[in-house]
Amino acid sequence: MTDTRMNRNIFIETYGCQMNFSDSEIVASILKECGYSFTGNLDSADIILINTCSIREHAEDRVRKRLHYFRSLRKKNPGLLIGLLGCMADRVKTALMEEEQLLDLVAGPDSYRHLPQLLEQVDSGRHAIDTILSADETYADITPVRIGSSGVSAFISIMRGCENYCSYCVVPSTRGVERSRDAGSIVKEAADLFNRGFREVTLLGQNVNSYCWNKDFTPINFAGLLEKVASIDPMLQIRFATSHPKDMSDELLQVISRFPNICKSIHLPVQSGSDAILDLMNRKYTRREYMDRIEAIRSILPEATITTDIITGFCNESEEDHQMTCSLMEWAGFASAFMFKYSERPQTLAAEALKDNVPEEVKERRLKEIIQLQHKLSEKSNKADIGKTFEVLIEGISKRSADHYFGRNSQNKVVVFPKTGSGPGSYVSVRIKRVTSATLLGEAV
Repeated sequence: MTDTRMNRNIFIETYGCQMNFSDSEIVASILKECGYSFTGNLDSADIILINTCSIREHAEDRVRKRLHYFRSLRKKNPGLLIGLLGCMADRVKTALMEEEQLLDLVAGPDSYRHLPQLLEQVDSGRHAIDTILSADETYADITPVRIGSSGVSAFISIMRGCENYCSYCVVPSTRGVERSRDAGSIVKEAADLFNRGFREVTLLGQNVNSYCWNKDFTPINFAGLLEKVASIDPMLQIRFATSHPKDMSDELLQVISRFPNICKSIHLPVQSGSDAILDLMNRKYTRREYMDRIEAIRSILPEATITTDIITGFCNESEEDHQMTCSLMEWAGFASAFMFKYSERPQTLAAEALKDNVPEEVKERRLKEIIQLQHKLSEKSNKADIGKTFEVLIEGISKRSADHYFGRNSQNKVVVFPKTGSGPGSYVSVRIKRVTSATLLGEAV
């Protein structure tokens, strides 16, 4: 290993979803094996890698601003290298590397194994680009470096890519075809994390419900995988994201009900409450079919919370369509939601075939209305927990008070309470005394 490489510090900045944070940990593992070091201090970095998200235009705008700022750091450090990773890589590489001259390196989500060679290419004075998608890369053999981890919770990627082709979504074009990871490697990684003191893992995929691993002609679906991971130890808490309504099976719900250590929280993106808009979005389910899945969850997992994603102002969305979304929100009583106004993304079916014809001011007004409605629903959901006692995994010290811990209950609600004799990584029973729309506040009992 060269002395130059051994003495170089890499700073990784990550944007977007949990999958991106998991990918950054894979990148850190690959580069650490090659002798690079990592720093959380931007001023001491020799190489800056920014892991990106293309889901919304706002996210891309933030990345561009950061890249301009990083380029300004070269006044103090002329040898500073800047690289772009992830979903933005292929689509914007020409503009950011050649036209704006913000980058030295570009690597897509299936090219991380090539990063050491790409960095060597940059060192030789040439720009480096690799954005080729793979039909089989899952990084199953790589043990991620847990960047900035509390040592309590960790992400495990169980699959990559997506083949649902929702008309608004860039993921199929930026992350490639769907492929599931070897089930044995997932269980091994989860068991290793538990043995190292971690007490919670979150299984990640664009659509975990469609996970399927075939070995010796015996397929393992997501319900089977979840059962294997939950069986590692009752003290290992299991979460997962994200589920697609069309693939949410009763079999999966029954597995969740049988294991106390599988958290009773289902994130089930609806996107719209209107059949007309769902059809334009190519979501592959109707309003009634979505409601059927909610009813199944309520029946099999009565204590579960349900959260969702909503896009407002999609192509052709009428006021009636908007009101149908609001009525579905009220009917479902979502505990929380990620809510966005539609922004057209290049290389999507909607950009090619549909007109982004809802005025911006209408999008903003509708978004404000669903945010206000969800605020009331979240507050109602949390108020129902006053007086209840929950088992909470302590994740760390509250950001607002050094005298308080925070963690999440099985329903994925944040719980804040005064410090006890137990520390992070411990389970504690907490009785809820009061709430806000976002947090449960209580005391250990």
